[in-house]
Amino acid sequence: MSSSTDHLDDLDRRIIAALQSDGRASWTEIAELSGSSVATVARRGQQLLREGVVRVAAIPGNNHAGAADLFVLRITCEPGTQMDVLAELVRHADLRFLSLVTGPYDILAELNLRREESLQARIVERILAIDGVQRCDTDLTLHVYKVSHDWSRQLLSDAPPEEVAEAHQCDPSHFDAVDRQIIDLMREDGRSSFRTVAAEVGLNESTVRRRFETLLSRGCILVTTLVPAPALGFESEIVLNITVAPPFLDSVARTLSRYRGVRYVAAMLSNNALMCELILPTTQDLFQFTTNTLGRMEGVQGWTASVVLLVLRRGFVETPWWRGSIETAQR
Repeated sequence: MSSSTDHLDDLDRRIIAALQSDGRASWTEIAELSGSSVATVARRGQQLLREGVVRVAAIPGNNHAGAADLFVLRITCEPGTQMDVLAELVRHADLRFLSLVTGPYDILAELNLRREESLQARIVERILAIDGVQRCDTDLTLHVYKVSHDWSRQLLSDAPPEEVAEAHQCDPSHFDAVDRQIIDLMREDGRSSFRTVAAEVGLNESTVRRRFETLLSRGCILVTTLVPAPALGFESEIVLNITVAPPFLDSVARTLSRYRGVRYVAAMLSNNALMCELILPTTQDLFQFTTNTLGRMEGVQGWTASVVLLVLRRGFVETPWWRGSIETAQR
């Protein structure tokens, strides 16, 4: 964790939670949610963004570059090479998610592979060829039930109840070359003004606004606020691989999706399994979830778990804090 998160107080955390609810909200709207003045919230919020504690990004759907499949990669490294391997992998733009984890493997990643590309070439020639990589177990994601980027809303006392919407499957025809230009610019800074983006792409402001809002309303893009869970005081960020009896796979996935702390649920091809990412405030909350919720669900046969140590990419976007976290750990 970067030392830039050591000074965060309750107001900082409420500002971040408000940004997770709507990353493009005005400072006036964020001040209303945060319970402070507009001037204070704007100053604090801009500092959080400038220091890289948080990052607001417009994240495209998996099919933004063409029809694609999502694969989960579980990578095992030679001892002591994990950070070198991660430094190479973080440059791969088609990795939607990349993290260092505990457990039987070292790195968990999601590869967004266009269907005309070769999975064999991608894994053998580009992943297994990285110095330090010993093994890469690859699994196909069959269906995504939930993706939630606003898990910290529970920090806002007046946050509305969570509405569960199944992940949108965007069609490649929903994007053209101009849309991709707009997304590329707003992936770097999701709070960029439409006027600034319009100047970059050579269109008028109203056209850029209309295109962006169309993509957003369709669910082809999401405006997301990335933040490391420990910065908000959350102790437990876990990835569960849950084995489910086949007749119950769908019902268990939909039940899990209703929990706010569950930010991701997907059905995998192998082992009648669901992959579930869970972010909870404390280890005690994790204990209560696994024993009283997950352990009592009909159809759940068991699970394995990995603790997320560091996230380097989420939603195709590099996190701004991972390098600082490593530098801090090495001092």
